[in-house]
Amino acid sequence: MKQNNEILQKIESLRQQLREYDYQYYVLDAPTVPDSIYDTLFQQLLQLEKDHPQYQDPNSPTQRVGGAPISAFDRIVHINPMLSIDNVFDPSALMAFAKRLSERLDQSEVLYCCEPKLDGLALSLQYEDGKLVCAGTRGDGINGEDITHNARTIAEIPLILHAENPPKNVEIRGEVYMSKAVFNRLNAEARQKGDKVFANPRNAAAGSVRQLDPRITKARQLSFFPYTIAAISQEYTLNPSHYAGLQALREWGFKVNPDIKRVQNIEACQTYYEELLARRASLAYDCDGIVIKVDSLALQTQLGVATRAPRWVVAYKFPAEEALTQLTEVEWQVGRTGTLTPVARLEPVFVGGATVSNATLHNSDEIARKDIRIGDTVIVRRAGDVIPEIVAPVLASRGSNTHAIPLPRHCPVCKSPVYKLAEEAAIRCMAGLYCSAQRKEALRHYASRKAMDIEGLGDKLVDQLVGHALVHSPADIYRLDLNALANLDRMGIKSADNILQSIEFSKKTTFARFLYALGIREVGETTAKTLAQHFESLDALYVASPEDLMAVNDIGPVVAAHVHAFFKQKHNKEVISAILAAGVNWPKPQISLAQPFKGQTFVITGTLTSLSREEVKARLEALGAKVSNSVSKKTQALIVGDVPGSKLDKAEALHVPILNEADFLALLERQR
Repeated sequence: MKQNNEILQKIESLRQQLREYDYQYYVLDAPTVPDSIYDTLFQQLLQLEKDHPQYQDPNSPTQRVGGAPISAFDRIVHINPMLSIDNVFDPSALMAFAKRLSERLDQSEVLYCCEPKLDGLALSLQYEDGKLVCAGTRGDGINGEDITHNARTIAEIPLILHAENPPKNVEIRGEVYMSKAVFNRLNAEARQKGDKVFANPRNAAAGSVRQLDPRITKARQLSFFPYTIAAISQEYTLNPSHYAGLQALREWGFKVNPDIKRVQNIEACQTYYEELLARRASLAYDCDGIVIKVDSLALQTQLGVATRAPRWVVAYKFPAEEALTQLTEVEWQVGRTGTLTPVARLEPVFVGGATVSNATLHNSDEIARKDIRIGDTVIVRRAGDVIPEIVAPVLASRGSNTHAIPLPRHCPVCKSPVYKLAEEAAIRCMAGLYCSAQRKEALRHYASRKAMDIEGLGDKLVDQLVGHALVHSPADIYRLDLNALANLDRMGIKSADNILQSIEFSKKTTFARFLYALGIREVGETTAKTLAQHFESLDALYVASPEDLMAVNDIGPVVAAHVHAFFKQKHNKEVISAILAAGVNWPKPQISLAQPFKGQTFVITGTLTSLSREEVKARLEALGAKVSNSVSKKTQALIVGDVPGSKLDKAEALHVPILNEADFLALLERQR
């Protein structure tokens, strides 16, 4: 027993010594021993663990070598969604972002944290009692893939936090990337072997992280920079600053990007952007912009989240890479609402890390404005480094063989007439669901994840269903039978049965998702939720006038006109009735028996100490109230916290009742 204890102590001592050397090497950039000493100690530990397998530990430094391959990735569900970030591309858009923050916060100056935006892959790391227990990819933001076995091979991800008293639970998010030097070396080796080379460092990093064999990931020499503490257990207190959180990560053993900087105002963010852009080519990693975050965590909470992105952060993108190529022809694609979108066919060209052969031309007005012609040499850019677009023609290269892009007079799919309203840039097919292209897009939208979420009803199956005249409207989806599906290409009985089960499962939904699935013009997820909350039933929407619709918060005349027109069409009502008759349903709204504030509007300003703004808003809405961002004569009361802004002055001028925090809490107490 004594000998076993001595062996275990020796193993733990070697592990701790190697972790300290890793910290000095990767985090402090100040190694204290030569590689030969490190390698000797590493081999000693490796041999001891091999001889005494009962002392194996997944967080040992030896586990970075990589274990046996796995057969597939497990799915993980993120506790907090990994949201997208909105982009800006010029100083005016940056100033507009700052103005929005100022108006929401009622303060003119905000402290920011500026960070290089790495072109890599987002990763979520879960630690329990200081030990790495799970690493997951972003995935769709809600669900990711468990790549813990590969994360353990990345030297800059600590397996155990470098802290005496680590938090019980903490989630750390960051970016996995491949340095330019490693990328160039791997491609050089691939060329020598005649193997396929990587297109760009981001693709290389993403592909390496998702290897089933962790030994391959280890050989790719990936790197990692953390960018936030996403969640932490309540017993652990941190400085309420994003920048301070990054310093804590450095102390815990992470290598934090040395170019991160805290700045005093939005003008300093612009300066940071220009300085980093000037150094872009010399950076050790690919960088496509900067990320600007409000530094105060309290203000981040106050600003909250919009539909798909936090309001307190923005990515300020660098100018996209551009290239020259030739426009050979233009095709017009038909969308869900009948919009014809021109797509340029190009001589393939490598730009922004990918080979581009198609690019958007947006609409006919854009074609005319840019004077783009077939046969032109054009400048192609991947806007935001993602979507290829044509910036402009190279007029100096224009020859006599070019000609204007003809505008369509008929739908390229169903040959029906097209029309263009004077106030719109879009050309539209008039055929509606008679047009098979519109039917296909409408069905794809209806079945999409954020709508009715019918798993398996993808592009290829929709093409077949429409092509075989099995489905003409979303209602027909619920009439499909096993034999009809099983006889389609690449289906069979089992696949057909899975589709039918997904269709059946989709029948239980929500009113908001159903409204979004109907594909009403200008009605996205957020607008669908707003309409569902306000009207609560289809019957109410059927009889709503444009004026009724415009009375809803954030619904303007354009959206109101589209919604009103949609529910007035007999065909649309017939389709909806058929869908409901097939069994599609959603829970009826829970109406509180006590809603004393129904029809009343409240506004909040300043910082409250006992409740967050979100909590105040939730309490008021539960009592039937509406919470607005602006004071008007119709405001029932202004709730005032510390350091109120201009809303207080406006409320006083309009003689709107003013409640301090104590008054508001007393008001809530009286409603119990």
